[in-house]
Amino acid sequence: MAWTKYQVILALVMVATGSINTLTTKWADHLESVGSNGKSHNFNHPFVQSFSMFLGEMLCLLAFKVIYFFYIRRQEGSLEDNQIVRGNQDFNPLIFLPPAMCDMIATSLMYIGLTLTYASSFQMLRGSVIIFVAFLSMAFLERKIAIKQWVGIVHVILGLLIVGYSDFLIKGGHSSEANDINGVITGDLLIVMAQVITALQMVYEEKYVTTRDIPPLQAVGWEGVFGATFLGLLLVPFSFITVPYPFANNSNMTLEDVIDALVQMSNNFFIIVSLAGTIFSIAFFNFAGVSVTKEMSATTRMILDSVRTLFIWLFSLYFAWQQFHPLQIVGFAFLIAGMCVYNNLIPSFSDLRQRFAPQEPLINQAADQP
Repeated sequence: MAWTKYQVILALVMVATGSINTLTTKWADHLESVGSNGKSHNFNHPFVQSFSMFLGEMLCLLAFKVIYFFYIRRQEGSLEDNQIVRGNQDFNPLIFLPPAMCDMIATSLMYIGLTLTYASSFQMLRGSVIIFVAFLSMAFLERKIAIKQWVGIVHVILGLLIVGYSDFLIKGGHSSEANDINGVITGDLLIVMAQVITALQMVYEEKYVTTRDIPPLQAVGWEGVFGATFLGLLLVPFSFITVPYPFANNSNMTLEDVIDALVQMSNNFFIIVSLAGTIFSIAFFNFAGVSVTKEMSATTRMILDSVRTLFIWLFSLYFAWQQFHPLQIVGFAFLIAGMCVYNNLIPSFSDLRQRFAPQEPLINQAADQP
């Protein structure tokens, strides 16, 4: 089935803001500033960054309330005509507590895993989430994945594998990624675990957002409220839990150091800019993502999420953040082809075979012939 204009806009917004979100987060990781101990070091505060992401999601709830009351005051019956705010208002907000907890745990695991393994492995393993979403959709949503859709998913996975493998072939990479093999394996396992949790979150959202017809902007906002509340409380004990490097790279070598993060932000304005980019981009990204889940499916959301790797790669090449390898083009070709096949944008081999299969000629006979 062809996409509507609204669905196309949602897909474009999701890919664009998702790319901006990842790039601003990476930018913050590379920025250096003087910390609370008086020494300059990288801004390595994964839980503070996760907290800023939930603040961005909370903005969605604020935006929903403003738009909702605007249409209520108009009293023209136009509320149901607006795709942003129309939907069911008779629900318990606590139904969004589980996905908020999944989001918090998955994001934290991915940030920790990224410090232990290679950046290429991080991108490659994140793509595995579409497999978990497909299986969980069949198990809990009773959704049937057609053979053609499986072909598209396999293409996406192959593309991510090729891109990840090409990064290992590039010589002269960043020396900071030369971690020991045990750390790499641990990081890879943490990232895969995070994708399972992310898949649970996506399927849970599809089940309750779709069946209850809850406005996506409101759904994202409530997840932000719960996520920011619980993670904000956890930041207090995290500041007293001492962990070794590379799990920590702040002034006190604790799991998180909020004071150190605030001091670094005050000493480097660009850190504030990067966090602001994270907050606003994640607001639009999650709204578009939940809307895609509601309008289409959770697997389509994951396919689109994988496509943003292409734009991140192009940006990294332009600013010389990584080196080029010809195998990367092959990988991204598989990635884009898989997305197009899954969403019926290009025909699969079986469709072409049926289309061009020889047809038996129709023989017209006169009515008086036996």
